[in-house]
Amino acid sequence: MSKGTEQTSSNPTAPPPLRPGGAQRLRGPVVKPKNFKATLKRLWHYFGNERKMLLLIFLFIVIDSVLMLLAPFLIGKAVDAMSLHNGKVDFTFLEMVIVVLTCAYVADAGLTFLQGWLMAGVAGRVVMRLRAALFKKLQKLSVSFFDSRTHGELMSRLSNDVDNVSNTISQSTTQLMSGLIVIAGSLIMMLVLSPVLTVASLVTVPLVFLLTRTIAKRTSVFFKNQQVQLGKLNGHIEETISGIEVVKAFNHEDKVIEEFEVVNTKLRAVGLKAQIWSGFLMPIMNVINNLGFAIVAVLGGILAAKSLITVGAIASFITYSRQFVRPLNDLANIFNILQSGVAGAERVFEIIDEQEETADTANAVVLENPKGHVVFENVSFGYRPDVPILKNVSFEAVVGSSTALVGPTGAGKTTIVNLLTRFYDVTEGRILLDGRDIRTYTRDSLRSCFGFVLQDTYLFSGTIKENIKYGKPGAGDDEVESAARMANADSFIRRLPQQYETILSENGGNLSQGERQLLAIARVMLAKPSLLILDEATSSIDTRTELHIQAALLKLMEERTSFIIAHRLNTIRDADTIMVIDGGQIVEQGSHDELMSAQGRYYQMFFNQFKNVEEALD
Repeated sequence: MSKGTEQTSSNPTAPPPLRPGGAQRLRGPVVKPKNFKATLKRLWHYFGNERKMLLLIFLFIVIDSVLMLLAPFLIGKAVDAMSLHNGKVDFTFLEMVIVVLTCAYVADAGLTFLQGWLMAGVAGRVVMRLRAALFKKLQKLSVSFFDSRTHGELMSRLSNDVDNVSNTISQSTTQLMSGLIVIAGSLIMMLVLSPVLTVASLVTVPLVFLLTRTIAKRTSVFFKNQQVQLGKLNGHIEETISGIEVVKAFNHEDKVIEEFEVVNTKLRAVGLKAQIWSGFLMPIMNVINNLGFAIVAVLGGILAAKSLITVGAIASFITYSRQFVRPLNDLANIFNILQSGVAGAERVFEIIDEQEETADTANAVVLENPKGHVVFENVSFGYRPDVPILKNVSFEAVVGSSTALVGPTGAGKTTIVNLLTRFYDVTEGRILLDGRDIRTYTRDSLRSCFGFVLQDTYLFSGTIKENIKYGKPGAGDDEVESAARMANADSFIRRLPQQYETILSENGGNLSQGERQLLAIARVMLAKPSLLILDEATSSIDTRTELHIQAALLKLMEERTSFIIAHRLNTIRDADTIMVIDGGQIVEQGSHDELMSAQGRYYQMFFNQFKNVEEALD
């Protein structure tokens, strides 16, 4: 359970006010919104046309509440009707009361079902719009936004926080409206029946609030500790399962079991305290409520003996007092649910309010028929203003050339690619494509001319064919199979039971890393972009397969400007230009032969890499 999700009791769905049901416990810690009113007002805008439906639901709630307020009054009259008048019971009146009560309870059941059904529809449509707005916003945010946040956090906002909003709308709204109406109505009827008994029954109300406040303070601490321990337990489980091969390889099964037992024991201890303290609430509250009913009964009996009130009125009053107290007990839980839901909405709105990628300029043009002439002019950039990554970088890649970027990890190789595709914008200088600053092109047209094969391959759930066609959705089967053959992927695809119709699990989990990368290469080959970016494109492929695919890549790179990021220097020997990046600067550039002749940084890197290989072979 996420931090923003409250702990539920053994009866997670609180029964509506005035309906019989099991005792409720205090819920877990509730994340409170920073600005309750502003967030609630903003959430109201997402209701749109649902406001008319809410008015209809409110009308049903009013009618339902009136029926429930009428029932105790009629019961009291029925009790009085059974008192003997001239030795007779008024059976005619009793029959009428029974018919009216039966109709009232049937109507109550129907209206309750109708309220829940309509409210579920309202909540579903509102949350659908909210979730769609959030997902749409995520597609418009810059890569820097995702680099600074974990995927788990974003998934929590898209699922847990939106679910909190849904639960708040579907559960709390009708209960809150019904509870307030019944509390007010019951209090009015109690005053009408007997002001004296009303004052007596209200004596227990401060005790209920004092009890709830006292126990809530204790349980809040325990529930928060429970959340902390639960998070540690989940983290331990996820880490162990994800690294199960390492655990088994180092024979650490007993150790991870011991660590699990320690965390699990702590969770049980703090969870037990939380449940025990929360379990105190309803029994003690029932004692206080029963004490109040006893006071009403004793005082009512005294008044009845003095003929100041009828027995039927006392029966009605006790029922009204129960209807008055029950919503008061529920309102605390309802308010917690409401706060949790509004807090979830606030977290969703935080993402929706994030700054999107810089909009295309008003005079931005569509990049048509790109040639691939790339020029970096004095480009400087840093992901943080105080930490520069690239420093005054300048180079030129002519049409159809291949440029390899080599250097130590963190030198700025991937940053150059990120700037070229406008995942980030330069801090200083400019980047030209076909003679124009790339910021003058629309982003969509700029990025559509690039083909990517990244080190971290990602495949989507679906068939192999659909994943290859991601590069060109309208491609035919022949084109897909041709691209797969060029990428040397066709042979392993044919060995699969369903071949190109094989369903891939999440991120191609049922394929090896090398096979996933072959599909990614096939995807780019099908797209046939004007410029290629190969980021360790063959890093997860065995040497034999790499030899075959290098030929395919060379064919694909013909007459296309290509940028290759590589650590294995033998894969970029045929590049037209090799640039050695270190410390955010180009320290060397030239062809493989030129750099080897210069015996500089590239020569040392090449020599050290293949020296290690020779030593390993020896």
